Amino acid sequence: MATRGVTFEQVREMMLALPGVEEGSSYGTHGFRVAKKFMSRLREDDVLVLKPVDEVERQFLMETQPKTFFITDHYRGSDAMLVRLSNARPDELRELIERCWRALAPKKLIAAHDADGTNMPARSTRTAAPRERTR
Repeated sequence: MATRGVTFEQVREMMLALPGVEEGSSYGTHGFRVAKKFMSRLREDDVLVLKPVDEVERQFLMETQPKTFFITDHYRGSDAMLVRLSNARPDELRELIERCWRALAPKKLIAAHDADGTNMPARSTRTAAPRERTR
């Protein structure tokens, strides 16, 4: 079974490993932006706010892992999702962070990152809904 639990320092390393991500402040806590667009912030309760998350993926994650992924009324209707760091799997969170980064980063930054060869896969095998098999 995969290790669960991610520290803020691990999140910070994941974020800052992506080109163009800048750390700053958001609502008095640590926040991250790419190309001046909000991507994430740490709430006071060690919950990570992350966006943008695809609506279908968000619903799937919340249904299959409700102790890790959730939203509050404040985030309903937005493309944000909340992540309990104490329950998150590092590999899964890293992939989710990269997908959010790809949705916000300029194309030139993404192309340079992809050409670098050190990037993570753009897809996750864990969070995709299973497909029906046809014969």
